[in-house]
Amino acid sequence: MPSNSTSYIAFSIGANLGDRLLSMKRAISLLSEAITDLQCSSVYETEPVGYNDQPVFLNCAICGYTDKSPELIIEACKRIEYTIGRQLRPKWHEREIDIDIVLFEDCIFDSKDIAIPHPRMHLRAFVLQPLSEISPDRIHPVLKKNIKQLLSECTDTAEIKVFGNASLLL
Repeated sequence: MPSNSTSYIAFSIGANLGDRLLSMKRAISLLSEAITDLQCSSVYETEPVGYNDQPVFLNCAICGYTDKSPELIIEACKRIEYTIGRQLRPKWHEREIDIDIVLFEDCIFDSKDIAIPHPRMHLRAFVLQPLSEISPDRIHPVLKKNIKQLLSECTDTAEIKVFGNASLLL
């Protein structure tokens, strides 16, 4: 059970270049240094969004608790992406690793670099399906609906299929 000084946090993690599973596993391992009570969803194979002429993604969700600030977690995510070898490319193009903070407790945070909750999470089945496995009752702080409800209302028709269970990543 998390302590009173910790905050719930959820991430969407994906990769479509290189050893996708290994990159995701490394990201989760490095994130676990700042996250307690870590839970991981199944791994899903998903169609790319925004730019389709690229390989399919592997995606998962993880959640847990942290005593770090959103700013420190954002910095850690960028450092982990750099460590794993993410290259700068146009928005929605290929990625060696992509780590998005989708929820941080009831925090509503908006800066030039990031918005929390993730502003498009409710529109993306590849975010909602994995997150609904591990945190179906978590309430979106802006939309005031739980993840299970958001998934049932999501109109995203991109293909998403189970690739394997969480043991592939832990």
